[in-house]
Amino acid sequence: MLNYRMGIDALYERFEIWNGYLPRKVRVIACGGTALTLLGFKDSTKDVDLMVPHQREYDSFIRTLQKLGYKRVREHSWQSDSDSLFILDIFQGNFIHTTELLESPLKEGNHVRVREYSRLYVGVLNDYDLITSKLLRGTSVDFDDCRALAEGRHGGIDLCRLAERFKETALCYPGEDRLLKNLEIFLAEQRGLSDGT
Repeated sequence: MLNYRMGIDALYERFEIWNGYLPRKVRVIACGGTALTLLGFKDSTKDVDLMVPHQREYDSFIRTLQKLGYKRVREHSWQSDSDSLFILDIFQGNFIHTTELLESPLKEGNHVRVREYSRLYVGVLNDYDLITSKLLRGTSVDFDDCRALAEGRHGGIDLCRLAERFKETALCYPGEDRLLKNLEIFLAEQRGLSDGT
């Protein structure tokens, strides 16, 4: 198990390196703990989670990583001998792990640009899809990340909009009732905080 954690400077360093080897434009959208780290709501992340929505860009990114010595270690996970302290999770299309988002993260309003290099564009997934994807997994770390994002937004998360987005996404998954419990727990916490209880 890896105990190394990557902060924002280390993330930008990786992005710069990858940019130098890419033969064409590639748009990546950070999700998970990587997104929270890039937003400044988390000090570091234990792995790098990126979505590459466009098929040709995904293929180009994977070929570049392979040339740099990265090898697939699990279905979505890549690791390099020269940088073996972290895992790079790359998700294709609208997927984050097993969660399929309702819309492309490249659609206007579905991500925020963080940094753009000559060939690598780095965005961060919108708050609603980010929280939805984490609550669908529902680990204690996922709940902690959702709390950190909500706290960082200082009450700027529209809980009704979040509930609508979550429910629409959860319809596609078995065990919908179990998944809705995660949403109910998170909403109750957030409403309790706004009520001062």
